[in-house]
Amino acid sequence: MLINLKYFASVREALGGGEQVVLPPGAETVGDVRTWLLARGEPWASALAEGRALRMACNQRMCDAGTRVAPGDEVAFFPPVTGG
Repeated sequence: MLINLKYFASVREALGGGEQVVLPPGAETVGDVRTWLLARGEPWASALAEGRALRMACNQRMCDAGTRVAPGDEVAFFPPVTGG
């Protein structure tokens, strides 16, 4: 399944603006995408680490790890945003 990844803020600094990827069989949720990216090693392992505060969106809507992905979807990763 081909999807588009977008990275923002500090995640973008570590990984670039984004990429198109073909997910392996069995990767069906945003959480699966994150797990697959972590398995790629550095720099994904640090930028998307499980203990790191990270927000996710699918097709420009905030989501959780259980959100299902479909071909052509856009999945984004970014740190929490604070205001002042």
